[in-house]
Amino acid sequence: MANKAMVWLEESFAPACNKAAKNVWVETIKDALMQTLPLILVGSLVTVFAILQDYIPNFPNLWTFSSYTMGLIGVFIAFLIPFNYMEKKKMAKMRIVSGMTGVCLFALIVRLENLAEVEYSALGAGGMFVSIIVGIVVSLVMGRFSRFSFFSKNSAVPDFVRFWFDSMIPIILLITVGWFIVYFLDFNLFAFIQGLFKPLTTIAESFAGFVLIYFIMCFLYSLGISTWIYYAVLHPIMLSGIAANMEAVAAGLPATNIFTSEVVYNAFLAIGGTGATLSLVIMLMVSKSKRLKSLGVASFVPSLLNINEPVVFGCIAWNPLLMLAMWIQGIVLPILTYIGLKSGLVPIPQSIYGLWYTPYPIASFITSGVAGVVLVAILFAASALIWYPFLKVYEKQQLAAEKTEQ
Repeated sequence: MANKAMVWLEESFAPACNKAAKNVWVETIKDALMQTLPLILVGSLVTVFAILQDYIPNFPNLWTFSSYTMGLIGVFIAFLIPFNYMEKKKMAKMRIVSGMTGVCLFALIVRLENLAEVEYSALGAGGMFVSIIVGIVVSLVMGRFSRFSFFSKNSAVPDFVRFWFDSMIPIILLITVGWFIVYFLDFNLFAFIQGLFKPLTTIAESFAGFVLIYFIMCFLYSLGISTWIYYAVLHPIMLSGIAANMEAVAAGLPATNIFTSEVVYNAFLAIGGTGATLSLVIMLMVSKSKRLKSLGVASFVPSLLNINEPVVFGCIAWNPLLMLAMWIQGIVLPILTYIGLKSGLVPIPQSIYGLWYTPYPIASFITSGVAGVVLVAILFAASALIWYPFLKVYEKQQLAAEKTEQ
């Protein structure tokens, strides 16, 4: 039965997931989010310097850096999705005007002229779901009209003039429809789109949802399926969560969202990478098996920076023993993390910190103080206890194989 399940996972499930990851929309949204990472990282650096404000009197307030980088990510996404889609569809001549149209429609839906009445977060992570929908709609319309032209192929009209006129119809259509809905009908399209995605956020913030989502991450990664497959779906939820925490704290309220990058990737769960593999790498380094010891030594520095592809593809992926251990990690660690954060024993992260390559527990201290370091120590110990018995069985197999080879 177990063998049949492994065969099905390898021959049917994994190829289907990899095919889904190569879908043009998944790649387009993923690439757009990845292209904004440098700006997110700049916004994250402010969190590091903000610590100095607690110890150095009159230290300058650098949060403005975050406002004009991370705080405008919704605008960037509205541009990048149509831009990338046109490139992937081999319609490069339309990519810039499509991106600009995305920004125009997004600004219209946000009602940018009433910025004093609009929450500034609408332009940033708070408006990411809206900007993604805007980007997709603009991509579809501009892509459809890219096949249309007022002029014949033999027309004497210069190409750039032809392009101007051909682009006008989809732009007018998109802006007119947006104006009609938002202004003429006086319909809050921004709030409506946000509401459509509210169930996803609610599920992610629940105990069962939090554990299930992280388990799925570990499960897919153990099959050798890159974690980027769900990046396009989960990352907007994570960014919206930390943005909401920042708003709450600024208003004098407590942070409540735990499904954020700061928790899942950067400060608690991913000790050494998804699946908390740092403790495994350390045990590999002292293994009696020459092969496993070499793998551990080679993986140690990347693991300190939370890059665990070497160890995952070196001994975990499609290895039933260590795959099972990673699945258990995906259940036990989020349970401990959720309890620690929701109980109030550990402060919930309340500022953006996207420097995922920061070694643990430095990021834990930056986001949640000493209590965060204590929680990470508990998670590290738990992960080591989970890996240990499975690794010992696997090590025994490797030693037998090495002895046979000799």
